[in-house]
Amino acid sequence: MTGYAVVDVEASGRSPWRHRVVEVAVVLLDARLRPEGEFATLIDPVGPVGPTHVHRIAQEDVVGAPRFREVAPQLLDLLAGRVLVGHHVTCDHAFLDREFARIGVALPPVPLLCTMRMARDQLPEAVGWGLAACAAAAGFGPYPAHTALGDARATADLLRHCLGAVATPPAELPAAAAVPWPRLARARSLGEERPVPLVRRELPAHRSPHDAGYPGPSLTATGGE
Repeated sequence: MTGYAVVDVEASGRSPWRHRVVEVAVVLLDARLRPEGEFATLIDPVGPVGPTHVHRIAQEDVVGAPRFREVAPQLLDLLAGRVLVGHHVTCDHAFLDREFARIGVALPPVPLLCTMRMARDQLPEAVGWGLAACAAAAGFGPYPAHTALGDARATADLLRHCLGAVATPPAELPAAAAVPWPRLARARSLGEERPVPLVRRELPAHRSPHDAGYPGPSLTATGGE
């Protein structure tokens, strides 16, 4: 299925090589930017969670959360065929790329769209290029910053704001649909039937400035085939 996968990760530090993902969220939009669903969970990094003062994730919050390998099959299914979108998307992509590499999966060269770059062109009045400043310049209300799902929702809203002014769909859409993606078997740690133990932070209800009803349905993890 083609469309957009808007991603955000919270991590235990700044380096994809030395640090680990501690929370991941994906908001799915179809080719016409309509919401299709969202996925979010805390991740057990098998080590320190890092700067709690930034992402507000304490060590005890990830107790019982899935490891990355356990959610990796569904993440691959969610991202396949879609343009990967993020605010400073190369950072989110780098963390995902390294997490998949640690479990022996090479991500394909997927098309990327960066809302930070788009905002530089379309929101010159912004006081900065961080997500909060760009969201404010676009007229959005407050949102739970530095939560993966809160940031992914705000990034999805920003994408729709920026692409709403574009007459033709971006060329990345057909390119993304043509990219072959790997599949990954269910993690052996889950056994045959145990569901993936998603741990989702509670966030305030979100209403997009572009929709009467947003987001789409919450996507629960099945652990892959």
